[in-house]
Amino acid sequence: MASVSELLRAARQRLEGYSPTADVDARVLMAHCLNKPSSFLFTWPEHQPTDSEARLFQQWIARRVEGEPVAYLIGRREFYGHEFLVSPDTLIPRPDTELLVDMALNHLDGNAPLRVADLGTGTGAIAISLALARPAWQLFAVDMDAAIMDLVERNCHRLGAHNVQLVQSNWCEQLNDRFDAIVSNPPYIAEDDPHLEQGDVRFEPLTALASGRDGLEDIRLIITQAVTRLVPGGLLAFEHGYDQAEEVRELMREAGLTALASHRDMAGHERVTLGFMPRARHAD
Repeated sequence: MASVSELLRAARQRLEGYSPTADVDARVLMAHCLNKPSSFLFTWPEHQPTDSEARLFQQWIARRVEGEPVAYLIGRREFYGHEFLVSPDTLIPRPDTELLVDMALNHLDGNAPLRVADLGTGTGAIAISLALARPAWQLFAVDMDAAIMDLVERNCHRLGAHNVQLVQSNWCEQLNDRFDAIVSNPPYIAEDDPHLEQGDVRFEPLTALASGRDGLEDIRLIITQAVTRLVPGGLLAFEHGYDQAEEVRELMREAGLTALASHRDMAGHERVTLGFMPRARHAD
């Protein structure tokens, strides 16, 4: 029987050329096969997995060689310090999206009982991260897919996010109340973008990635809907493509939003854009 170190060495060699993170991928998959923390792999490299554990590991490595994301293989992904359940029905939460959470936390009153909607919630990563960071807020996790709603409910339960309400809706259509903030990481890739046929995104749901000929179809629709559902002074915030900030700001400006600002991700790209509803003017 092969040891942990032997299986990892063979897996790394097999993954090289297929994954830029071959070593990390192999260790994450092995730790989950063994149901052990990653530190176990360093402490007990001579440990021999059972036949079933070794077989599962080899199957996962083969699927990873084909490009299947590690998050889908193990059904988990870390985001904003929390571990979320994921499924092939949802986009995999990514580190860049943490910037959207940061911006909402930085620009809204953390102690006030605000109402915040997360449109296209997917795993619920944005809504739940905000809910856990701001217990005074009421979060509304919005998605149109019933299977996704089930996953969000499970993530809420696992992470103890009791201030999240689930709403099945196509963007804002079923939202009848007013909100202090609306945030979203919507689809923003052009439908003919060649990147949709490359890497991990090949396995992710196209509906969570592509949005019309220029990638902005859903953002246009959300802006149109959101301006009628935000309170005066309310925040609208999007994650968008690395080269879309100027266009998103212009769409927000045309809709009457003010104090527009775009913020850069870890790679230095303008990734998140904010705008605010004008506050009501008082008569002199």
